[in-house]
Amino acid sequence: MLQKITVKTNARDEMVDVTSEVERFIRQEGLENGTVIIYCPHTTAGITVNENADPDVKHDMLMRLDEVYPWEHPKYKHGEGNSASHLKASTVGTQQTIIVYNGSPILGTWQGIYFCEFDGPRTRTMYVKGMTGSE
Repeated sequence: MLQKITVKTNARDEMVDVTSEVERFIRQEGLENGTVIIYCPHTTAGITVNENADPDVKHDMLMRLDEVYPWEHPKYKHGEGNSASHLKASTVGTQQTIIVYNGSPILGTWQGIYFCEFDGPRTRTMYVKGMTGSE
């Protein structure tokens, strides 16, 4: 069970809620109990789990990442000019593993799964891999 999913981003820094795509994958595959891995094969993007009820959380996260890793810095050496994007992606990470139970991902009440863009806008790829497990 592996699916490649296209994610279109609209800004240089953006968090795209992909929870529904992961839930759709679980339903399509008939995964009742096990895990899903959501993986990002890009060096300037990542995957995280965080609050999806209040959009201010996404704003605050992106704002703070910009403060920690400013777009321009006099000591950056990378010639493409996107060192901040690489730093943000490494901080967020490339994947998340979510437990699936009774056909649903186990997420907290306010949690969602996010594709994190740090060098957009772009058309990106993420992979979702399901693995069955027994009780």
